[in-house]
Amino acid sequence: MSHDESYTAEEISKLLKISKLTVYDLIKKGDLPAYRVGKQMRVDASDLEAYKQKSKGQTVSPTPVPLVQPFAEHNNAFPSTLPSAAMFQAMPGVRPFVITGQDMSLDILANHLEQQLEGMRPLRSYAGSLDSLIRMYRGESDIVSTHLLDGDTGEYNLPYIRKLLVGMPLIVINLLSRNAGFYVAKDNPLQLQAWPDLSRPGLRLINREQGSGARVLLDEQLRLHGIQADRLIGYDQVLANHLSIAAKVASGEADVGIGTEKTASIVSGVTFVPLIKERYDLVVLNTAANRTLIDSLLSIVRSEPFKQELRAMSNYDLSLTGQILFES
Repeated sequence: MSHDESYTAEEISKLLKISKLTVYDLIKKGDLPAYRVGKQMRVDASDLEAYKQKSKGQTVSPTPVPLVQPFAEHNNAFPSTLPSAAMFQAMPGVRPFVITGQDMSLDILANHLEQQLEGMRPLRSYAGSLDSLIRMYRGESDIVSTHLLDGDTGEYNLPYIRKLLVGMPLIVINLLSRNAGFYVAKDNPLQLQAWPDLSRPGLRLINREQGSGARVLLDEQLRLHGIQADRLIGYDQVLANHLSIAAKVASGEADVGIGTEKTASIVSGVTFVPLIKERYDLVVLNTAANRTLIDSLLSIVRSEPFKQELRAMSNYDLSLTGQILFES
């Protein structure tokens, strides 16, 4: 084994005869030092050999932990729970924190936080709204974003936050609001205008993954309108982001998908049918250790430079941006 080599997680899983999930778990815990090249996490051959020898009970000299890049590309190929804090254990005085969610506004936020906070470094993790809250409950994320509709109350996010993060000290801050609705073919030839239209015979749906805000929105609307999911063509066909959903509709492979207005504006061949304005909120643990982080977060999201960047992206409603919606 050449010590100049490096391996991907998939290659390591084959070499060690373990699952890729186990490999990422080892990376996250800091047992297997890793770094990012493009969209892939890689492990040097020397670090892999050191891990193997350590696993055999032999003493090895410590290997420096390389610095992971703070921002991942959207829809990256590796699991959205990134090796985060473990990557910084060898960097005294640097505290990493993880921002979880998929909207591009979070990348802008992470950039502002990195510039403002000394001794702290943001890492981005890409996951759906429900999964993001679960990761906060597990201690895997410091700031999470969520857009989850509770169909019974018409309320966004707070009912889910109260149920999933029971007893945890929290602060919920609005980041933005945005329109959600149907992606349909250009000029909407099927004239899909409302949720009950999904029950039309022969209509081909393309769905989002479980745990995403768009999937929760769809499932709640199906429940409220008495539409059986198992009768929808394509309900079990899922893609992991708004862009892929819009592209599938634009190609004619599906008649309708659920997503946000912003994505429709950048995909040709798609018309957007607005159906609901969803609130996109941030959740942070309201602890003394996070006081500096919370203060900086509030300062940034309320600042005009940050809002100007969001306005430049269009299709965002900033009327509630920076408001504290819940605090415990």
